Amino acid sequence: MNRLIVLDTETTGLEPSQGHRIIEIGCVELVNRRFTGNNYHQYIQPDREIDEGAQQVHGISTEFLQDKPRFEDVVDDLMQYLKGAELVIHNAPFDVGFLDHELRMVGEEQGVIKDHCSVTDTLVMARKMHPGQKNNLDALCKRYDVNNSHRDLHGALLDAEILAEVYLRMTGGQVGLQLDSEQAANSSDGENKVARISKDRQPLPVIAANKDELAAHTQILQKMGDACLWE
Repeated sequence: MNRLIVLDTETTGLEPSQGHRIIEIGCVELVNRRFTGNNYHQYIQPDREIDEGAQQVHGISTEFLQDKPRFEDVVDDLMQYLKGAELVIHNAPFDVGFLDHELRMVGEEQGVIKDHCSVTDTLVMARKMHPGQKNNLDALCKRYDVNNSHRDLHGALLDAEILAEVYLRMTGGQVGLQLDSEQAANSSDGENKVARISKDRQPLPVIAANKDELAAHTQILQKMGDACLWE
């Protein structure tokens, strides 16, 4: 079983070294490249003010978080949820840096993220795949035709859901095909119907090469010598 957790956070500011904290965690679970619906979403009381610039990005206020649990209150459930998964994160050093900071504040027994999970950074992937281009989440949505029109502000769960769609398209799409509702409704026994070619159809025309064309083709094959694979 390949279990991926697409993760995003929102914070009070940019640097945990300056005392900034996580205020929202959003996770979307994929098992064998399929959405399971087993997601994780939590707002967190940071015990500090939110920088004005950060609030303009995510729209979360200090007042909204007053009655929310602190990180130490949710850390056990969070780490149990993440344990053993491959985390998919856009600009992973930012989110992992904040998560590691929060874990250290709780206590050394929690370790850090790499003790529990592996991490894939989609920003690193995108820079390798599209060098010299914009590779933020909005740019990737446009490039891979992922709808993000409902994203007015950043939100951890919403951004994780969008990133999951982007990641699947960056890595080749979902595995397996499903009938859409119309096809399923038209199938009386729930199985795919086979479209068969009519016996009365007109035969396809076969256009044969003339003598000059055959002679020219033979000359080309002779020039190719051993390099020719289909003589």
